[in-house]
Amino acid sequence: MARTDSVVRLEGMKILLDGLGRVDAERFISLIIKEPFDYTKWQSDLFEDEDVRSLSSKAMHAVKNI
Repeated sequence: MARTDSVVRLEGMKILLDGLGRVDAERFISLIIKEPFDYTKWQSDLFEDEDVRSLSSKAMHAVKNI
């Protein structure tokens, strides 16, 4: 079952607050709102210098630290 927009927003805010803290989460949101931001371009460039093994290793490390 698909999650509603409200649920996604709440989960996203929780992740931002837990990961960045209240002040930096607000800064992040302000930066996204203020600056022209092409999410699709950002995603395509995000891991351009990473190979699959490196990404997999980082993902496994992140999962262990949850």
